[in-house]
Amino acid sequence: MTYAASRLHEEVAYVAYHFHWPLDDILDLEHPLRQRYVSEIARINQRMTEGS
Repeated sequence: MTYAASRLHEEVAYVAYHFHWPLDDILDLEHPLRQRYVSEIARINQRMTEGS
């Protein structure tokens, strides 16, 4: 199964923007772990937006 390059770029940019991690470190993450970070960042952003 392949992973869409556009989705990979989106995830990498999202994690890099929020955590300021180097590209190689983010690309070294296994897909499920990288997705977990994306989900957690989104959850934190949502809480901040809601003022919680």
